[in-house]
Amino acid sequence: MLFAVLSGFLLAAIAPWLCPRLGERVGWILALLPASLFVYFASLVPGVAENGGYVVEYAWFPALGISLNFLIDGLSLLFALLISGIGTFILIYAGGYLKGHPYLTRFYVIMLSFMASMLGVVLAENLITLFVFWELTSITSYLLIGFDHEDMTARRCALQGLFVTVAGGLALLGGLIMMGMVAGTYSLTEILGSGEMIQEHGLFVPILVCVLLGCFTKSAQFPFHFWLPNAMAAPTPVSAFLHSATMVKAGVYLLARLNPAMSGSELWTLLLSLFGGITMFVGAFLAITHTGVKKLLAYSTVMALGTLIMLIGIGTEYAMIAFACFLLGHSLYKGALFMVAGILDHETGTKDISAMGGLRRLMPVTAVFAGVAALSLAGLPPLFGFVAKELMFEAVLQAPVFESLLVLLAVGSAICVMVVAAVVSIRPFFGELTETPRHPHEAPPSLLAGPVVLATLSLLFGLVLFLPETFLIAPTVAAVQGAPLEVSLSLWHGINLPLMLSGLSLAVGLAIFTQWRRVQSALEVMREAGGRFGPEAGYFRMMEGLQWFAAWQTRVLQNGKMGNYMIVLVLTTFSLAGYALHSQHGVSFSMDLAGSRVHEWMIAGLLVFAGLVASLTHSRLGAVASMGVLGFSLALIFILFSAPDLGITQVLVETLTVILLVLVLFRLPGFINFSSTWERMRDAAVAIFAGVVVTALMIAVIDIQYFDPISSYHIENSAPLGYGRNIVNVILVDFRALDTLGEIFVLGLAAIGVYSMIKLRSEARRSSS
Repeated sequence: MLFAVLSGFLLAAIAPWLCPRLGERVGWILALLPASLFVYFASLVPGVAENGGYVVEYAWFPALGISLNFLIDGLSLLFALLISGIGTFILIYAGGYLKGHPYLTRFYVIMLSFMASMLGVVLAENLITLFVFWELTSITSYLLIGFDHEDMTARRCALQGLFVTVAGGLALLGGLIMMGMVAGTYSLTEILGSGEMIQEHGLFVPILVCVLLGCFTKSAQFPFHFWLPNAMAAPTPVSAFLHSATMVKAGVYLLARLNPAMSGSELWTLLLSLFGGITMFVGAFLAITHTGVKKLLAYSTVMALGTLIMLIGIGTEYAMIAFACFLLGHSLYKGALFMVAGILDHETGTKDISAMGGLRRLMPVTAVFAGVAALSLAGLPPLFGFVAKELMFEAVLQAPVFESLLVLLAVGSAICVMVVAAVVSIRPFFGELTETPRHPHEAPPSLLAGPVVLATLSLLFGLVLFLPETFLIAPTVAAVQGAPLEVSLSLWHGINLPLMLSGLSLAVGLAIFTQWRRVQSALEVMREAGGRFGPEAGYFRMMEGLQWFAAWQTRVLQNGKMGNYMIVLVLTTFSLAGYALHSQHGVSFSMDLAGSRVHEWMIAGLLVFAGLVASLTHSRLGAVASMGVLGFSLALIFILFSAPDLGITQVLVETLTVILLVLVLFRLPGFINFSSTWERMRDAAVAIFAGVVVTALMIAVIDIQYFDPISSYHIENSAPLGYGRNIVNVILVDFRALDTLGEIFVLGLAAIGVYSMIKLRSEARRSSS
């Protein structure tokens, strides 16, 4: 299993060597890896369907309790099959779509890395492991969306997607850490069995909010939905893979994975049902306002993601079955349709679907399988999409909250999706042949393989329902629900309310399609208003605000004055340290002053006096002398407290420092008062505050012991293990030999740097003379 997850990274590492040697066959050859993984994951399905899930364990950081464990159950296997199966056709498709592209090798490296990262997300059994792979998908998707890096639009859209998903990822990290703290483990299987404890804990609401933020941003839920359609700036193979079946479903996967632990909470049900339902309708409605074929499909993907989130929130048995069916059905038909969109763009030279027509004569195979996939999108029998849509309507009609609202949103979404399906399948292929920038012809096998297989599976699974029901849907439902459920799929349930809702949406959708041009003109104003006042406009205002704030804090905090930098650093560091000390241990410390002696107080007073003189004097020699007194006083303290070797070292260092300071300072100009009296008082207050915090920390270190001091080990083992009676020397050259070696190395580099500067100066003088 470990090799299956990481094999994508290994192949990505050697892809730059393989691609030039394989030539035009590179896509077919590289696709052998995900195809092999698909076969491997498929071989695990019968066992999981019969016996349930299990965990495969690999130790990673045992001391920290972090391991590379992988959870194999119905949900993870369904996602793994989709990732590897659709990934196979995407690699083949990319070889034809990007044929001759100068950066094709780079594309395969990033795509294989993304595929491996996505497999890691859906198979990880540890929360920390899952988050590592989660962030890898964000980074690799950013590189894929911005693949055409010379295009400013692609770069801007890639950054937008990165900002939104990574911001959500930070929130998710906080939620996962809090969840692990509450459950006492980062193991998903143990967390899924601790649902009651998590929901009853005081941190449940912050955990829920953080997890939802991470998942909503990743899966483009309202109001974060805008980044997904903009990501269509990526090449079509990226859109077909990342934005239909994989990355955008990562948030859906995590919510489904956590459902056994989080469901039952009223807040969970309310938030997922409401935001999922709103996203479902917003995505479907916005889809019919666009004419770009990829934008149409992208917004319909937003609709599907909202539907899946809504079904998780509803949480009934019908909803869980509908979730599994909708997840599978959407991945099949949307992957096929995105590849068809790429074929249309590749062959006609335009993405505007209103500029196409009559292509069925020139592209008959593409037209047939685009029609099959679109029928599944519309939810018409006998396609598998029909089964998923009927179950969705049944689940919405039984929703525990917002039932009437969700039914209205579901019907409205189904109407809009029917329009999208009709536009995608009828508009480009029927009617009179339209002149396009390129002369179209049937796509090559590398481009057709994916749509043909995926559309065929949509039809096959609808006709032979026992196959997906037994091996895919039932195990997935058991994993999401947390317990096995009886699953029975059927194309015909009789004349019932869900069927009537489907018929209504079909009729109204076809009616709107016949008036599509008029609808487009009427909706153009709303689309422009959404661009000016919608969530995306809020994103741009937020980014402008961040830039303004960055400019302001640069002017205030980074104004070129070293004193300013020191004050900010000291105040920030010691304020946080003081707050942590106070919140954890209070401000009371036990200090035994009874045993102190007069000469110790005299040395302490001398230290304070030397520091004050050095700070207040206007004499350079007096300042150097005062610093020397301070250093020699420290040497006396070392000697008094049985550290003569440290005392001698301090005396030698202090003597050398004083001599060097005297030599250097007399070459500098005299002291000048650049600061006002108020500024000097401010600096003195900051210095006193830092000194008090450091003193409190030192007392706390002495007063509070979490562990036995390591000094006893050094004392006991200095002679028998280090063969030395000078404990400090043994520590430096034996117990911490690598630290000492590192310090010697740093000093050596510094010496080389100083020597080089002196040498360069000498050579410069000789050349000038």
